[in-house]
Amino acid sequence: MTVRAAVVLAAGEGTRLRPLTRNRPKPMLPAADRPILEHVFDALIGAGIERLHVVVGYKRDRVQDYFGPTYRNVPVNYVAQNKQLGSGHALLEAREAVASEDGFLVVNGDQVIEQRMVEDVLDAFEDDDGGAMLAVTEQSDVSHYGAVRTEGDRVVELVEKPETDEYRLLNAGVYAFDASIFDAVDETPRVRGELALTDTLSRLIDEDVAVGGVTTEGLWVDATYPWDLLDVSRELLLEGRVTEPERGEAVWVADTASVHEDATLQGPVVVGPDSEVRPGAVVGPFAAVGRNATVGANAVVSRSVLDTDTRVGPNATLLDCVTGQAVSLGAGTTVPGGPGDVRVEDTVYEGQRLGALVADRVRAAGDVSFAPGTLVGPNATLHTGVSISENVTEGAEVFR
Repeated sequence: MTVRAAVVLAAGEGTRLRPLTRNRPKPMLPAADRPILEHVFDALIGAGIERLHVVVGYKRDRVQDYFGPTYRNVPVNYVAQNKQLGSGHALLEAREAVASEDGFLVVNGDQVIEQRMVEDVLDAFEDDDGGAMLAVTEQSDVSHYGAVRTEGDRVVELVEKPETDEYRLLNAGVYAFDASIFDAVDETPRVRGELALTDTLSRLIDEDVAVGGVTTEGLWVDATYPWDLLDVSRELLLEGRVTEPERGEAVWVADTASVHEDATLQGPVVVGPDSEVRPGAVVGPFAAVGRNATVGANAVVSRSVLDTDTRVGPNATLLDCVTGQAVSLGAGTTVPGGPGDVRVEDTVYEGQRLGALVADRVRAAGDVSFAPGTLVGPNATLHTGVSISENVTEGAEVFR
């Protein structure tokens, strides 16, 4: 059985990544020099996938407008999940799209995966002539994700967010199925109105239906909380998983970018298309400068992710900082870096490595400073000289 189609689950919001997901879904958040979802597409196409069926929902126009009808000459078909009712429900929405396929892949669109993982699952599934197969990878900490227990090449247990440290194998979110999975999902009881694909797989395991597990290696990174976006980009830069040409050791600069001869790039660092790094600026290490961004004269940007159209003024200092799109940070802006206490929804996470997260279209005038761990909502205006020491809500205006 040869598999050439994939269903990519990209309908979710990523509420714990707000305020950055206020205007776009989690799969479109920055991972080094491009969105998370683009890394997923590259892994699939590199492994031989020829048809992409993408389940979209929350802010789905952001996905469709970015990729359009094709990506790298591979057709992209969009399937709408109008209500986000779980991964199993999302897969059911794609049932008609893959009706003519003998088998197909299913992958999460909000986690960066390695091409090798996809290839290993495809090989195991095709050798096994169908059924259900998933990628398993060893991780030091699986407590925030789905753990797996295997016996030989079979999965015998799936545990969501295990509370003990006895588990070391992670469900990497790369699956291969034949059409029988749809009936199995249909027959799975909903939990609080939602239908999780892992619940279906657990049910199959309990009924002694063979669910294969292929242990694989390679990069697997996920962003659950705002500070994780820094870790995702760090891992991608360390692995050289960027698309821009290499100008020096671990220094990648787009052909259309402008880096002044008196600026310094410290690898690993990537500078995206149409961006500008002005005289005296120091960018890196572990910095990703997105498309059409500007780093002003004598500014310092390190361990940070600057998304599309970000403007960093002269003499600014940004450490452990994540910006959204079309952010403007004026002259002398200071983000001194983490660790800091980060409030996400109603929970405070202490000691996280995050200087600040500044969401889309924030405007900060000169000499604005940010205490470690602060989150600033989209469209906020921060006037000259203010010190931000707590989260700022969407559209707020802060005066000194």
